[in-house]
Amino acid sequence: MNTPFTSSTSSTPPVLDVARIRADFPILQLTVAGKPLVYLDNAASSQMPLPVMDRLRRYQTSEHANIHRAVHYLSETATAAYEAARITLQRFINAREAREVIFTSGTTEGINLVVHGWGRQNIKAGDEIILTVLEHHSNIVPWQMLALEKGAVIRVVPMNDAGELLLDNYEALFNERTRLVSVGHVSNALGSINPVKKMIALAHAHGVPVLVDGAQAAPHLALDVQDLDCDFYAFSGHKLCGPTGIGVLYGRAALLEAMQPFKGGGDMIHTVTFEQTTYAPIPNKFEAGTPPIAAAIGLGAAVDYLCRIGMPVIAAHEHALLRYATEHLSALPGVRLLGTARDKAAVLSFVLAGIHPHDVGTLLNQEGVAVRTGHHCAQPLMRRLGVAATSRASFAFYNTLADVDALVAGIRSVQKVFA
Repeated sequence: MNTPFTSSTSSTPPVLDVARIRADFPILQLTVAGKPLVYLDNAASSQMPLPVMDRLRRYQTSEHANIHRAVHYLSETATAAYEAARITLQRFINAREAREVIFTSGTTEGINLVVHGWGRQNIKAGDEIILTVLEHHSNIVPWQMLALEKGAVIRVVPMNDAGELLLDNYEALFNERTRLVSVGHVSNALGSINPVKKMIALAHAHGVPVLVDGAQAAPHLALDVQDLDCDFYAFSGHKLCGPTGIGVLYGRAALLEAMQPFKGGGDMIHTVTFEQTTYAPIPNKFEAGTPPIAAAIGLGAAVDYLCRIGMPVIAAHEHALLRYATEHLSALPGVRLLGTARDKAAVLSFVLAGIHPHDVGTLLNQEGVAVRTGHHCAQPLMRRLGVAATSRASFAFYNTLADVDALVAGIRSVQKVFA
């Protein structure tokens, strides 16, 4: 059956009705420097559709109250909506139980929660933590802080020139001191889709748990944490057409139950005396204080919106955009693409010969084209690539081939300025 956003026949796969989808995103109608906005910075933050805005407005105008404990109408309504969003996220990632879904402020907090709640209990002097050269700083710095505190060691999985992890090298890193693997599902800088299911299986064969940073995977791929068999999975709402300030940490219930809470305060306790505190069951144990109620409800609405379209349909559309963009940027003289993995999400990092990426971004902005420039919070990866920074175009399901054409025309204009 077609969704309201797709069309197909019995012999053809569903095709997105992108024009109809774009009508849900009023921000895409903006002009910048007198040019139509071409938004290609989705790996940083995606845009929010009207149904999510409408859900946030409904909450703020007719449901807003603090959640849990109170018995009045507004609090009960807000509590039901907040917990319904948790169930929506449970289904989105196929977690076993809703209590395995912890609301956080985003991927960064989710990783830090594991660092403090699991890492401090289980990492000791001389232990080793495996990361990869592709990691975002959010999946490097917290582990470095823990390693410094505990006297542990960071080991790094290398990659080839295409941006693909070297699995033989990965497997060779395991030894009796290995305690954890923390790996990004999709590289934010290159778009490489890492073989995390295989990496998880290899780690589990050595008795080592795995955290997956899914910030860049959740917007593009159908997720199934049970199929992946990961121990933890973290992602952010603002990359999923949802609000900022909200994210999810999935964790196996047994691991979460054994962990210490990251933050202390209200709503995460069972009993409190000045002598001792006992903690509430999961997920409440990890959600101290008043949570981002509206943002959680908005994230639930965003996930509902994406699921109505269908994640496989989204992935197919974005792959077509990536293929078209790769072909056309590769044909431009003076353009070097970085990250040519065989399995990629819709991200293109590039450099222009003799032109600083910041200049590229500034001049593209004058053409209405929004891209990200810099090291993309992946400085170790930039050093591996031999560059200080890149320009990055990242696509979403509401982008079009015309957006790619505008990017190509913009690059030509930039090159003319420096000719």
